[in-house]
Amino acid sequence: MNTKLSQKEIGQRITELRKLKGLSQAELADRLKISRPSLAQIELGNRGVGVLELHELSIILGFSLDDFMSENFPASASLEIKTQVKEPTAGERISVPKLQVDKFKNVLLYILEKCAGKPNVGETVLYKLLYFADFNYYELYEEHLTGAKYRKLPYGPVPQKLDAILNLMIDAGQLQRFKTDYFGLQQTRYLPLTKADLTELKASEKEVIDRVIEQMSDWSASAISNYSHKDMPWMASKEGAEINYELAFYREAPFSVRNYGEEIEAR
Repeated sequence: MNTKLSQKEIGQRITELRKLKGLSQAELADRLKISRPSLAQIELGNRGVGVLELHELSIILGFSLDDFMSENFPASASLEIKTQVKEPTAGERISVPKLQVDKFKNVLLYILEKCAGKPNVGETVLYKLLYFADFNYYELYEEHLTGAKYRKLPYGPVPQKLDAILNLMIDAGQLQRFKTDYFGLQQTRYLPLTKADLTELKASEKEVIDRVIEQMSDWSASAISNYSHKDMPWMASKEGAEINYELAFYREAPFSVRNYGEEIEAR
């Protein structure tokens, strides 16, 4: 048995085997009785795997420990792959985002209440504040805040269906859209005409949004766009493609908002 494998190599092999077996991170973590972020850290090579965990993995994923630890481990040869559609079991949390329009409107209004008066907060900054609020909340609580889907575009992540929602809010008298000149460039801005319904926001949701506002709402459009381009969910997505929320678990400092070190030590 070769014991010289690095944590990263072990993590890569586990990732490959999990995908070949057709398991999501959530499913494998549940069967291992560890949290999904802990499994994400194992797959990234940031957390070691104990002997008992490795033995359990060999049973779940169907591999020989001797083969797994060998220098040239053919993951694809160790599994008999069957393509199947897995139906979600009762009570299983589904991570596919589903847009909550009312929640999205209230988050948008809340951000604008706090930031609309700042001269830098045009569409570009607003989109990024929404993105970080959504993805930071998902990383922390493994639940969707607004359920908005974001697409990777050249200037950073942009929420889908936003134009339609903004137009509905303008027609309903909730928002006003106007143009301003900002350092010689035309900027599209939004002014809230109604207040957010704070009863629609949980304390944990409001706290995450407030942190994002405090950290980034004074940044220029170019600064917040450049920052979003270095965030793992954006980096790991294809141009024009939808950004997978699960990629938030692969973040590293300074983007990660969850202390995985404390979680590992608590085990």
